Amino acid sequence: MSDIEPQTAGGKVLWHFTMSLDGFVAGPNHAMDWMTGFSFRPGLIDEYVKTTGAVLGGRDGWDHSPDAGRVYGSAWNGPVFVLTHHPEDATPADGVTILSCDLTEAVLIGLEAAGGKNLEVFSPTIGRQLLELGLIDEIDLHIAPILLGEGIRLYDNPGSEPIPLHRLGGGDPSSVVNVRYRPTTTAKTSAE
Repeated sequence: MSDIEPQTAGGKVLWHFTMSLDGFVAGPNHAMDWMTGFSFRPGLIDEYVKTTGAVLGGRDGWDHSPDAGRVYGSAWNGPVFVLTHHPEDATPADGVTILSCDLTEAVLIGLEAAGGKNLEVFSPTIGRQLLELGLIDEIDLHIAPILLGEGIRLYDNPGSEPIPLHRLGGGDPSSVVNVRYRPTTTAKTSAE
């Protein structure tokens, strides 16, 4: 299955990530170096550049990613908001506003700054909390053909109730997405 629907700006709160096949959106210590060498549908990044009005991220990702303010390889330029409980020691940067408020207020601030375009959420923790509050309009995932084995999971909420989702696009919204890959390395046999 391919995502062939064009991205649209509609003032949505969009939880957006590239994710490893085993569910990680960042490696240990928020490492993002694994995200190179993958190809996306032609024009996809340009669509996000056109439809994104603002970005909301979390403090952990901000502190661990020196390029966190550079969205889509610096192709996008707009307001970035970093939500934290401790704004007093957050590292400032041009175009980045440090917020210390509740989640609902952060979303309202982000949507207003987005000016009718989408507010993209680039934080697993904030995304999970917004999902629980009913404030996520869509979850947009790009599954990369890699197994990380450890890192920061997209959704980690032990003890919570399952959250059913409906797939967007054509077909049955509850159908399973089939992904099939072959490892690029082969096991060594005992004869070698």
